[in-house]
Amino acid sequence: MLTWIRNVYSAVVTVAEGLSITIRYWFSTYDKDRKAFAEHYEYPELPVQVSPRYRGFHRYDLTTCIACDQCAKACPVDCIYIGKERVEGAKGFAVTGFTIDYTKCMFCALCVEPCPVDCIFMGGTLDLSSYSRDGAIVDFSRLPVDIAWGRSSLNPTAVAESKVIAEPVHGGPNQ
Repeated sequence: MLTWIRNVYSAVVTVAEGLSITIRYWFSTYDKDRKAFAEHYEYPELPVQVSPRYRGFHRYDLTTCIACDQCAKACPVDCIYIGKERVEGAKGFAVTGFTIDYTKCMFCALCVEPCPVDCIFMGGTLDLSSYSRDGAIVDFSRLPVDIAWGRSSLNPTAVAESKVIAEPVHGGPNQ
């Protein structure tokens, strides 16, 4: 009987401690000096400030890529897929597709170092929200030119709109 009373007492004390923490945080939401996240960062309209060495979603310059596959070979999780065609009457390859699967990518930046022409680098974009897994697969050769060339940041709207384009925006540097 004494053990049962101790167990009941321990349960009541444990629940009371948990509720006291919950109530303390609940009352802190009504503090007049407390600001919301949007008041600090204005997130949807302005991007959140990130550190200079932040490894966000990739930026890719399609005009300088020579389709050497070095970035795809260096990727430890095989999330980079490069489509290429040999250019008739010239040296090299034309890039027909440069796809990164962000459901696999671990943002290690190992794909950036081996690139001989520095066409891929880590960007500062931290949000690529989508409602399906298909939205996390980005084909940089089908994106609008300013985003595919690394002049603008990668955003979910541009990625979604690039899924319906039948032909690539740019055929590669050799065309």
